[in-house]
Parts: sequence; structure tokens; C-alpha cells
Amino acid sequence: MDYARMRAIAEELGSYAEGLEGAWRVEIGPSGPILAMMSPSKRHEGAVWRISRQLNAQLPTTHPGCICATGPEIEHPAIGRMRRPDAVVIPEAVLDEEGLAVDSTEVLAAVEIVSPSNPGNDYAEKLADYPAMGIPHYLIVDPRTGTIEVHSEPCGGRYARKEPYIFGDSVPFGPWRVETAEFRRYGRDG
Repeated sequence: MDYARMRAIAEELGSYAEGLEGAWRVEIGPSGPILAMMSPSKRHEGAVWRISRQLNAQLPTTHPGCICATGPEIEHPAIGRMRRPDAVVIPEAVLDEEGLAVDSTEVLAAVEIVSPSNPGNDYAEKLADYPAMGIPHYLIVDPRTGTIEVHSEPCGGRYARKEPYIFGDSVPFGPWRVETAEFRRYGRDG
């Protein structure tokens, strides 16, 4: 199926989901359009907020005009993929352009916080999709295990580098640094 048809189906699913209870999102993965229910926990959202805040503080120095945003879809029509990362580093100006999704060639980094219900999406599907989409840096934060993976150097549809960390580490992520001392695991106090 060509990307234009998949995108049309994704938009139909998105319209359908607006009438459903709960929060839903549509992505286009290897098997085509996917409608998934989102129920991010407070700790998931806390990690997204902390990372976004830290990156936004560093971006004026490393990449003036760029922001860490939550919410925008990113797409790569040539490979038939459309994803909605938990956070992306992009030029702020692309948010003023016409259209529904950010071209993946504009994305400097993607961030995903692993959900308890579908960890394979971040560790398998998106770990294959993001380098194929040309995204230079991918950060996976896993509150289930208290671990972090930094992936970089996309090459041949995969990342050539993977660096592991744990909560509490000061994590180098491309030209930035993410402090993780305040990150919390699911189902654990403190």
C-alpha cells in the first residue's frame, strides 16, 4: 500500500478516535496504520517533562532556533512511516508550517518513555524506524527497569552506537546532557 493511502487511513482512524473515550493516537508502522490507546502515567509524563525542560535549556546554546517539543507527528513518506514520539528536538519554525506532520529530516532527536503495556514498540519497531527515518539521536527511558539507552549514528537502517545508563546517571545525549536523578520507576516510591 502506498504512503498516501496509509496516511488517508491514518487520518480516518484519527477522526474516528476523536469520538472514543480516552486518549488515542495513530501511527504508521511496518504493518501500516495503527490506532493505539494512550494512558501515560504521571511518572511517564514527569520523565517527558523533565527531559524537555533540560533540553530546552541547552538548545539555545547548541542549536539556536530549535526546541524540544511534545506532540508533533513525524513522518518519512518514502519508507511509509509516521510516528509520534514522546518528545522531539526540531526547529521551532517547522511548527508554523502548513500540514500535519514534521518531515523526519528536520528531527535532530527523538525521545521515548517506555510504557508498561507495550515496551516492544520503543525497543523494536521505533528502534528500527527512527534510524531508517534519518533521526540522528534516539533516547529510550525505561521506568520499568530504571534504565536508559542512547542510540546514535544511523547507518543502514539501524543505529551503529548504543550506550546504556541507569537512573541517577548524567546521560550524554548527542551534544546535550540529561540529568536523571529525579526520574522515578513505575510502581516504586522515591
